[in-house]
Amino acid sequence: MLSVRDIKFSYGDTLVLDGISFDAEPNTIISILGPNGTGKTTLLKCLCNLHRPQEGSVLIDGEDVLGMPGREVAKRIGFVPQSTVPTRNTVFDTALIGRKPHMEWGGMSKKDYEITWDILKALKLDYLALKKANEISGGEFQKVQIARAIIQEPSVLILDEPSNNLDISNQHRTMHTIMDFVRSRGMCTIMTMHDINLAVHYSDKFLFMKGGKAVAYGGAEIITEDLIREVYGIESDIIYHRGVPLIVPRFSSKYVHEHDDGSEHEHDIHDHMVASEEKDWESGKDPFE
Repeated sequence: MLSVRDIKFSYGDTLVLDGISFDAEPNTIISILGPNGTGKTTLLKCLCNLHRPQEGSVLIDGEDVLGMPGREVAKRIGFVPQSTVPTRNTVFDTALIGRKPHMEWGGMSKKDYEITWDILKALKLDYLALKKANEISGGEFQKVQIARAIIQEPSVLILDEPSNNLDISNQHRTMHTIMDFVRSRGMCTIMTMHDINLAVHYSDKFLFMKGGKAVAYGGAEIITEDLIREVYGIESDIIYHRGVPLIVPRFSSKYVHEHDDGSEHEHDIHDHMVASEEKDWESGKDPFE
């Protein structure tokens, strides 16, 4: 079990995380959601002890992650950042790095190689095993990074935007694979997502953040039009498809026009389109050319 309590973190004098707390059970996928710049990635780095919080604690099965050496953290937490620069190592060797925290003095064992191969096959990456990591697509490399983290056999899997660089088919294939591994191996997964509807399909719980604070935490029942308005500042409708809530933004044609003198007034974009077309017709120009 992962227990996060009262995490506070600042970059210099700028407070980025302000008292974040939540619990994550095994076999659970949690999505962290919120607008850009709200501290989601910083929170993930604090959970991995890549950033040292000024206050708070991160416990895995009662053990303090923030007091562990890096190798011990890597045995418990697998982390995939938003972006990593691929090297000229093969895909197999890139994924095999995930076994490094478990490596004994004699180097990699037969078990390490078998685990790496099995995970690559499960993610349908085995056909790329001997290709250079810097010669495959961005989406393929993203999946290799996820494989590397799973190969660590952690109890907590932390993913920063795991659907980055993936087309819609690979987004769902990869999320299905993550879900299968979480369920079969008793892991809990914490991931940041920008696509709320993708998160809803594959997550058990949701942590909504705004301004470095936790606004709401719980299952799909917490996702309401009021919450979306509070967190993202937009109006939306929540509709259900096959029992799953989908968030549909309400787009308005209204916008505020600011004049040179600083005054403002509201316009409807369609009014300008009609006025422009009428002007073109009067001048003899076809507005649809």
